[in-house]
Amino acid sequence: MGSFYDEKRAASELRKYREKGPIPSTQALIEALKAEGIEGMTLLDIGGGVGAIEHELLDAGVTRATSVDASAPYLDAARQEAASRGHDGRVTYVHGDFVDLADSIPPADIVTVDRVLNVYPDWERLAGLAATRAQRLLGLVYPRDTRMTRLVVSGMNLMLRLQGKPVRAAIRPGDTIERIARENGLAPHVAEDVGPAWHVAVFRRA
Repeated sequence: MGSFYDEKRAASELRKYREKGPIPSTQALIEALKAEGIEGMTLLDIGGGVGAIEHELLDAGVTRATSVDASAPYLDAARQEAASRGHDGRVTYVHGDFVDLADSIPPADIVTVDRVLNVYPDWERLAGLAATRAQRLLGLVYPRDTRMTRLVVSGMNLMLRLQGKPVRAAIRPGDTIERIARENGLAPHVAEDVGPAWHVAVFRRA
């Protein structure tokens, strides 16, 4: 997936974030987490891209964050933004696949996986490992299972295949995601559809 999430894409997403803030689904997840009273908590952001979640939650009172991403350009973009906000001493950046690195990544009060399950092949393992690291809250954003979304995903995958890109998207069943969370001691807490495409879910440790 690394060749898809390259320097050009990272720079474009960082510019858009600086101009307009988080996209609506990410903003909805951020607001849902902030409503839980996150002051003094720690964050593990998996596949966080340019770091919108970590930047916003650090501003809101999270003390420290760990960002794990398989794309070096996206981590570099996140570092740039952290430095500009004065967060660079509060974020640990880890380059690599979280599933491979999970044993070396400490748990955090909050774990977020924003728009990653839909493009990660072994998504059930990723969801389970993320859930085990969440000491209090697990926040997810993933596609809604609707006819329109299925058509969009099919069209996008065709385009990616024609372009020779390695990434493929898929819609993951929400009931399986909830089951994985429950099996790891987390209960559904927030469920919100954002626009026609995305679902935001927050699970809380019982």
